[in-house]
Formats: sequence, C-alpha cells, structure tokens
Amino acid sequence: MDLKYCLIGAATVSLCIAFLLPQGALAKKAMDPPRDAKALTARLDAMVGHEGTHVPGLGAEVYKNGKKVYTHFAGHRYFAEKPGQKDLPITPDTRFRAASVSKMFTGFTIMQLVDEGKIRLDQDVSEILGFPLRNPNYPDTPITIRMLLSHTSSLRDGKLYAIPPSYSVREFFVRDGKFYENGDHFAPAGQAPREYFKYSNINYGLLGTIIEKVAGERFDLYQKKHILKQLDIKGDYTVGNLSKGAFKNLGVIYQKNNHGKWEENGPWIPQIDDYQGKQPPKDQVKVQNPDHRDLDAFYSLEDYQPGTNATFFSPQGGLRISYDELGHALQMILNNGKYRGKQVLRPGALREMMTTQWTYDPAKQNGDTNRGSIEAYGLAMYPIFGNGTSRGVKDHALNLWGHTGEAYGLLSGLFVVPGTKNGFLYMMNGEAVAEDDDPRSEGKFSGHYVWEENIMDAICDEAFF
Repeated sequence: MDLKYCLIGAATVSLCIAFLLPQGALAKKAMDPPRDAKALTARLDAMVGHEGTHVPGLGAEVYKNGKKVYTHFAGHRYFAEKPGQKDLPITPDTRFRAASVSKMFTGFTIMQLVDEGKIRLDQDVSEILGFPLRNPNYPDTPITIRMLLSHTSSLRDGKLYAIPPSYSVREFFVRDGKFYENGDHFAPAGQAPREYFKYSNINYGLLGTIIEKVAGERFDLYQKKHILKQLDIKGDYTVGNLSKGAFKNLGVIYQKNNHGKWEENGPWIPQIDDYQGKQPPKDQVKVQNPDHRDLDAFYSLEDYQPGTNATFFSPQGGLRISYDELGHALQMILNNGKYRGKQVLRPGALREMMTTQWTYDPAKQNGDTNRGSIEAYGLAMYPIFGNGTSRGVKDHALNLWGHTGEAYGLLSGLFVVPGTKNGFLYMMNGEAVAEDDDPRSEGKFSGHYVWEENIMDAICDEAFF
C-alpha cells in the first residue's frame, strides 16, 4: 500500500509501517492457534444478558490459515412470545439480516460485472441508469460506479433511501420527484464528488439498480444465481423467497425500544424479521429504512420492472445470511478469491476492493468519519488501522480489512488480517440501551460502539495475540 493511503497526522509513520509490513511481528503472531479458547469464550459469554450493554445473543467464527479454528454461539435468536412457544438458541445455521456486511456482496457482484467487461468502475452511472445523475452543486462532475462503491459520490440518504417498487430511483434526484426531499439527497457545496466521504446507503441502492440494468434481471435473483450460488449461500434479500429450511433458522433482531421509547429493564422488543413461524408470500418485499419507518410495509413484485429501483431489496444491508455462510465469503477472501476450488473473484478484483479510495485528512476535514470508526474506505470494504481511532484492539496494533454492519439493533462484522489467511466474523442481535443517546454505548478506546469494541477486542486479543 502506498504511503499516500495512510492516515495523515501524528501517527502517520508508525501506522504506515504497520500496514506496509503485514508479514511482520503483528501478523506473525496471528499464525499461532488461539492463545486461550476458554478465555475468548468467557469474554463472549460475558457480553450476553438482558440489561445495560449486554446483547440477547451472538456468534463468532475465527479463521487461521484459511480454515475455521474457533466458533462460539451464545444467547437466543428468538424469545417466546406466546404460551407453548420456546426460546430458540443461536446456532451456526442461524441467519440474520446482516446489515452493512451485505455491502460486500453487492461489491462482489459489481466486481464480477467489471471483470466480465459489462461495466467500468469509472463509468458515468448516468449512461447505465438512463437519466442524468449529477449533484446540482457540481453539475460538470460525473458520478461513477467507483464513487458509489466508496461513498464519495456526494449523494446522501436524506430521510429515506429505500422506496416501494412502483417508483423509480429518479424520484430521489429530480426536483419534482416524490422523494426529492428538498434536495437532501445531494451534498452541499464544499463536499465535492470524489473528494469528500460520507457513508450513504443510497449509493448501494443505486448499485443494485445498476446491476439490474446491466444484467436485465432482478437484483435478488441475479445475485442468488451468481455470487451467492458460487459461495454455497442460501441467503436472500426477500424473506418470502428463502427455502423452508433457511426461513426456519431466521433470527429476530431485538432492542428494548418500543416506538422510540427505551426501557432497559423491560422486555426485548422485536424490531425486524419476527414472523412467528409464518413465512411471508413469495415475491413480496418489505421496504426498510431503519431510522424512518414511514414505508415499513410489504409490496408485491408482480409488476416490478428490473433496472428502475432496487432500493427496496436493501442491497446495502438486507441479505439474510447464516454464520457459516458468511464464513464461506470469508474463506473466499482469505484464499485470493477462490472458494472450494472455484475462482469466484479474480485476485485483482479483491485487491481493487482493498485499495484505499479515500483517507481522512484532519487538515482538510474531507469527510465524516462516523465518530472516528471509519478513517479510510476502499470499494465495499474498508481498513481498520491498528493505531487509529478505528482500532479494534485495545492493547495491540492490528490492521484489518472488511466491513461492519449496524441496523435495527443488529451489529455484525467480517474482517481479514492483511498479508495473512486469518480473519473473523460475528453477528449479535440486539441492544438494551440506545446506540447514540446513551453514553454507555460509546466505545472506550475507539470510535466504534462499545459492543463492537468488546467483541473485536475479545476475538483479536485472544485469537491473534
């Protein structure tokens, strides 16, 4: 990695050296087996509970030399709500709505299309979408696929970033559009495309629409036939289209939040995917805007025209995937794009995804670091710098590449240690206190939430040091 991609500031030299020497002391220790599996298990179990910063359930997997060496699952994916029902535990087959870890799969799909020569990373998306898409504050700057993947497009979520299938994504961006929101989907002057980073889910709704336009097929169906099938993943963005077995293992995401009212000592309240064992009809989607649930209802796909609006599939966060299936993707990354002998992605495509496109410069204030949790970003993946505010380990410097996820109370992550065949994944399904309004949710040594800190520190400290 070029020095220009490293953080600018007091820690520049040490951070860059750490990242440029992945086979050095940091990574060398990571080749050893877990120092103490019992200690890791105890730390993970301590996170599970029913008050404060505990979570209702979690699971984690650790990979060394490309192979799974540790798994642990604790707590529940479902709490009984009616007489005769039973609490259900989290298992390796439990699948959750994985939140923003889903972005990696949209990125994988885009990179496959790039490799096939069907699109170009620096292509103007207007050419594909069929309408001019420009930030009115920067009318002469094309918005490209690379910008969408790296959140440097100057597009913003606004109040809503997922809309029903009967509408076109144009409605976000034209002045008379139903979802224009007074231009809130465009960054103001001073936050130029390519130059300024702002994490925005609408970028990935557009990428899903681009996939449809190029492939001539619905986003969910195309991804199932390609990247998901190649990775032996039986996941789906449409709950009604899951197999019976996959639906049976679908987990519920909880918070102690009832329509905006938090009660730490109250019951766990289902936030999404609480279907009471009754699977929704096929080809129906539920529009998902976690922070604004104005359109939180089911819509039929009967008359949907692929290539007009894939936002309702939630390409940014809606993949229902199990722990073990997420591990298939991790194996693919660790083995240079191969999974069980199949070349799913070219090594060059993965290198492109893990090449920094934007890095925060404190002097220029060139982006929003999301409380310091994101200091740089690639293409649907980003680095965690071991000596930065995004660090995942308290007492050691360990660089990582991957992605976190957060929505409806679920917190997820998939990361690899660069220069090794080591990595880990996790998903936990709830919170008893408010993420942003309760000071207990703040990380103690990083810009991450305390839950993310606790699980990443436990895994990396006990498994890699």
